[in-house]
Amino acid sequence: MKSTFVLLWLLPWAICGAKLQTSKKSSSSSQFVTTNDEIQNLSEQLYANDVNRADSGDITLNLQHKVSSSQTGSGIDFSSQKLFSYVNEAKILTRPTFVRLISLLDNYVKNTGTIENVTQEEIQEQHAFIDELFQTTIMKTLSSFLISKGYYISAESFKKDLQEMWFGLYTRSKGFLDSSGFEHVFHGEIHKGKIAGFHSWVNLYLLEKAGQINYLSYSSDGLWTSYPDVFTFQFKWSTHMKSVGSFFMGSSPEFEIAMYTLCYVTRPNRQCTVKLGGNPLKIQTYRWDNSFYGNGKRYLASSYPNI
Repeated sequence: MKSTFVLLWLLPWAICGAKLQTSKKSSSSSQFVTTNDEIQNLSEQLYANDVNRADSGDITLNLQHKVSSSQTGSGIDFSSQKLFSYVNEAKILTRPTFVRLISLLDNYVKNTGTIENVTQEEIQEQHAFIDELFQTTIMKTLSSFLISKGYYISAESFKKDLQEMWFGLYTRSKGFLDSSGFEHVFHGEIHKGKIAGFHSWVNLYLLEKAGQINYLSYSSDGLWTSYPDVFTFQFKWSTHMKSVGSFFMGSSPEFEIAMYTLCYVTRPNRQCTVKLGGNPLKIQTYRWDNSFYGNGKRYLASSYPNI
């Protein structure tokens, strides 16, 4: 692992380099053309291939109060009981990609402004997670599609880029390397006194079970009657508030990574319309534009279902 001094010393140069390479990145990305129909057809394939998702009886939610638009963000606890009444842990959370995901969730400092000291063991856990993802039909399908469209020359090059895209470190505050796309989306962060990111139903469940999450209410319930479904929740993590937090529910880690990556690669920094079981859904992605990796590539800043 590189020393903290070296990482911090290199950071200003990376940021400067990002600005110099912006025009080059923009011109090179224009050669790739993926139609909306192709994205929607592929997303239906990924949805159908999510064999590790929860079945209807594996998760029981206690949604309780649905807030109106005027109540959203009020911070009022409209729900006296927990969100999760039941999760079939023995069946769902013991599946290989779930096990690898959960092993990553204790690797992060939730407050931005504190450097993330990544150990060799944590790097190995990242590699193990990605290796497990690429054993699934979902990631093999996505990989083949992106190669066929020219975004990557091989499965190995896509795999390597996925590692950088999701786990590469950048700074959200004070110049410290304190954040990554994976931390932001799957773990969540406390930034400027509020919850930022945090879109993993698995982490939501585990933290609620541990008594660290207080579920307040929900504002949206997706069109799906089976899993994966999509919801928007309001909750507190310790004393910090998430006014509108959207989640895939009951989906596998490989499905979520694949959907977010598909939209980030083909429709970066904007909304991407996918289809799941015949129902349209928009996924919002954001780039981290203040630093780059490789030949002007941008780290993933955030991605989530937009309902």
